[in-house]
Amino acid sequence: MALSDVKCRNARPASKLLKLSDGGGLQLWVQPTGSRLWRLAYRFDGKQKLLALGSYPLISLAEARKARDDAKRLLLSGIDPAQERKLRKVGSTKDSFRSIAEEYVDKLKKEGRADRTITKVKWLLDFAYPTCGHKCIRDIDAATILAALRSVEVRGRYESARRLRSTIGSVFRYAIATARADTDPTSALRGALIRPIVTPRAAITDPKALGGLLRAIETFDGQPPTRAALRLMALLFPRPGELRAAEWGEFDFESSVWTIPEARMKMRRPHRVPLSTQALNILAELKKMSGAGTLLFPSVRSPSRPISDNTLNAALRRMGYSKNEATAHGFRATASTLLNECGKWHPDAVERQLAHIEKNDVRRAYARAEHWEERVKMMQWWADYLEKIENAGTRG
Repeated sequence: MALSDVKCRNARPASKLLKLSDGGGLQLWVQPTGSRLWRLAYRFDGKQKLLALGSYPLISLAEARKARDDAKRLLLSGIDPAQERKLRKVGSTKDSFRSIAEEYVDKLKKEGRADRTITKVKWLLDFAYPTCGHKCIRDIDAATILAALRSVEVRGRYESARRLRSTIGSVFRYAIATARADTDPTSALRGALIRPIVTPRAAITDPKALGGLLRAIETFDGQPPTRAALRLMALLFPRPGELRAAEWGEFDFESSVWTIPEARMKMRRPHRVPLSTQALNILAELKKMSGAGTLLFPSVRSPSRPISDNTLNAALRRMGYSKNEATAHGFRATASTLLNECGKWHPDAVERQLAHIEKNDVRRAYARAEHWEERVKMMQWWADYLEKIENAGTRG
């Protein structure tokens, strides 16, 4: 007689093992301890065998029947269900999402991606592992991925959820390239996530206010190297991480050029920065303070490590500037805005100095000019301009 959910639910343990049959070899074993386990009895190659299907009610009656029917189809094809399960288990471990994701991360390392990029990718993937990590990548569908993304989105981290979707998609494309997946389910999730409201980094673009900031930096009573770093941020407007980790060996003082190695550049290509007279003077002062070591801005805790990400922003806060008024990264927007507004320089020269990459593939193929001569003049003009607006507020 076939089982029912009520009969399964009400089955009570006895002093001995109780076997309740549903037909077709499917049985519910009620243990004396009270646990209820699904078992499938079948014959293969002339031998009686037993396949464990899980416990009730974790595996429902309907799910147990489906597992029985799937096993029967394998038997009709001449396949032992127990052996097939073992093979799938080995294959799922090898082809699990986590295993392939870790391979993908190793690939990024071998390609020389920045440590910060690798750390970010690993951090994002950690959000996906609880939902997808153990699953064979071929068995993961869009709904499963969406569940992982929602677990991030529900915390209000909308941008992280969007980046996680992109990172998971990269893992799937790597799996497709290595013949372990056929499709990328993340493509079906475009538009499924909440679009974050992008808040640009705070930057001062009014010349008068910028002059006030420069005067505040000049009178900053914190560590002298920190003051020098902020002055160089204003003059050279690199990304903060590019300056923080700068080494003396990157500077050619005879040619007045700072060459930032590709390993520290966002776009993974070396970048040259013309050094104005003002920048060279600051570097000369700094050399007296930290020139004995490798780094321009060594940490007070360890000379082999640069100052932290927060050092420059913390200094701005001490000066009275909130995070909505000024940030270290904001010097880039300041320079970009004022250099473009003055009308003296070709926009491409400004973009090249910011180390931006042309997004249009066709235009990028032709826009390879460094605009070096113009950039040398522009950076000296910018330094003179900053000096002028800084001194403007000191006149009686």
